[in-house]
Amino acid sequence: MKIALGADSIGKFLLDVIAAHLSRRPELTVVDLSGPHFYAEVAEKVGRAVIAGEYDRGILFCGTGIGVSISANKVPGIRAALTHDAYSAERAAKSNNAQIITMGSRVIGPELAKVVVDTWLRSVFDPAGPSAANVAAIEQLDARTRTS
Repeated sequence: MKIALGADSIGKFLLDVIAAHLSRRPELTVVDLSGPHFYAEVAEKVGRAVIAGEYDRGILFCGTGIGVSISANKVPGIRAALTHDAYSAERAAKSNNAQIITMGSRVIGPELAKVVVDTWLRSVFDPAGPSAANVAAIEQLDARTRTS
């Protein structure tokens, strides 16, 4: 699995912690797409790379996780979820098929962030499951608002 990471200057510390944590897993390829950009630009870069199929999933970091979440959700087709606990990470994948999760380095500590990421990565959306209709409705809304 290929994972794109991105952060602004405030989130970079937590990104580095997660990158090191994930680099220990040989089945993962992890790439940092951060640069000297505003969080909106980093979130767009990661979101577009995920939508293009260059990466399977993405993880974004800023001070609260809110700015990168809002920004990533502006990329057509992206479902980014703000996560700060294992349950929200699991539901981001299983209930919302979120391709991107976001976290805030001023909100979550490094050890909990590792748990959040690990939980999200092992959680899988079931396209025939009870949340499939909700995700389809999100996709229809995305398509409608993209052209309006």
